[in-house]
Amino acid sequence: MDATKLRRAIARTRLAPVAAFPKRLASVARHDTKVLRTSARWLVTSREHHNYTYDLTTLSRHHLAWFVSVVCDVPVTQVRGHLAEIESDDGLRRHIEQATARAARRGLADRRVRYARRIGWYAIVRATRPTHVVETGVDKGLGSCVLASALLRNAEEGHPGRLTSLDINPEAGYLARSAPWSEVVDLVIGDSIASIAALDRPVDLFLHDSDHSRAHEKREFEAVEPKLAPGAILLTDNVTATNVLAEHAERTGRRFLAYRETPANHWYPGDGIGVAW
Repeated sequence: MDATKLRRAIARTRLAPVAAFPKRLASVARHDTKVLRTSARWLVTSREHHNYTYDLTTLSRHHLAWFVSVVCDVPVTQVRGHLAEIESDDGLRRHIEQATARAARRGLADRRVRYARRIGWYAIVRATRPTHVVETGVDKGLGSCVLASALLRNAEEGHPGRLTSLDINPEAGYLARSAPWSEVVDLVIGDSIASIAALDRPVDLFLHDSDHSRAHEKREFEAVEPKLAPGAILLTDNVTATNVLAEHAERTGRRFLAYRETPANHWYPGDGIGVAW
């Protein structure tokens, strides 16, 4: 009996799990070795302790382009152009590197600029040309700079807009405090629910990226609902953890889609973008 016939014969017996164990063990070992190697490299080379930054895999980037294309109803070639635009913005990249190097919290931040799924935020703003964008949760201000860069590009094309960035930490947003990005950003320090209630103009695009508890996320979407302009888009950075935005979309008669990113060469499994429109 040749080896192939022997394996097939064993597969039909009670010995099958025992015979397959070495191969299964080897597969797990290869996977775990890769993860451990990536994790060890990150521990030595990175300073980040939360809100991790990384590049996307090529495949994940392709999927993101199609995701934005469907949500915004624009050609995928246009979206790819927007993604390339933010990734090749040398002025923004230099600013982030230099501002990070000068920051008081530089010991907990990487100078290398990696946007991950935030390039999707950029493409959505470029495609929809909102007048007023609101984000909750600012941290260093990387996302704020990405959103502001899209608004500045829109303004060059005759479609000006502003970003209202909400955070409870008075030290938040240091990356977005320099011109020209600061010229389109209104940084508001305070509780996000109270700050949303105080908004004095309609919101075209809303992004939840603050307290990631299910209860707080739900409160933010409920608070912003009466502030939304017709056709407004809702985004959540919490889509891999909760179904809050999907449930809100169903209650309010909107469509919903979710995208999950895949980081390149990073131990972290990644987050995603949830959209209701």
